[in-house]
Amino acid sequence: MSLDLGGADAAVGIDGCRAGWVWCRRSAAGWDGGVAADIAALAPMIEASALSLVDMPIGLVSAGAAERRCDRAARALLGRPRASSVFRPPCRAALDAADYRSACAVNRRHTGVALSQQTWNIAGKIRELDQLLCADKALRARLREAHPELCLWGLAGRRSMQHNKRRPAGRQERLALLAMLDPSCPPHLETLAAVHPRRAVAADDILDAAVLAVTAAAAVAGTHCRRCLPDAQEHDAMGLPMEMVYVLA
Repeated sequence: MSLDLGGADAAVGIDGCRAGWVWCRRSAAGWDGGVAADIAALAPMIEASALSLVDMPIGLVSAGAAERRCDRAARALLGRPRASSVFRPPCRAALDAADYRSACAVNRRHTGVALSQQTWNIAGKIRELDQLLCADKALRARLREAHPELCLWGLAGRRSMQHNKRRPAGRQERLALLAMLDPSCPPHLETLAAVHPRRAVAADDILDAAVLAVTAAAAVAGTHCRRCLPDAQEHDAMGLPMEMVYVLA
């Protein structure tokens, strides 16, 4: 079933990348995209969108909680092996640590568990996004967290992807689904990849941003039902929602 966007407002998908943040935007006029050095540079576009989804944690645990309920719920829906793509975000206090070892100590003290190296590698981007949303409360309604594999699960009719996204079979699996939903999507990804070298933006980062944009477009157009994990709203100490947006047909 292809998306019938009609006169739908712009929908944006954003993912972190080596050069900063890669974004894809879907509107009634078609696709566009690019790369921004910092998330704050994307604020005007986010404000102008009907919905923007970002593949980065929004809302962080404080003392006493090992992880967010949305992360546990997403793993349960995805099952193995895709559940492993949903990692534990750090507590907010760990973001100010000087190095990985210190961050693990802080996180263990607050939550009882250490951090993965993968999580620490994107701590700077988590901090950047957290600071933006803590400072700009109006932006919170437009910019929401989503996870590409959860979005794919919903877009595919409650079916997890069978292959790793970094393998050729996994990329083709995801592109086939996006092409079915919006035939104009895959050509846009090729164009965006041709403009930005892989040392700046990996192919799977562009793919993830597109998955989020298609999800946001489906939610805005009403072709799919917008959902959130967990079912009951959960907020962190700063009032940020700790939940993931996805859609179901």
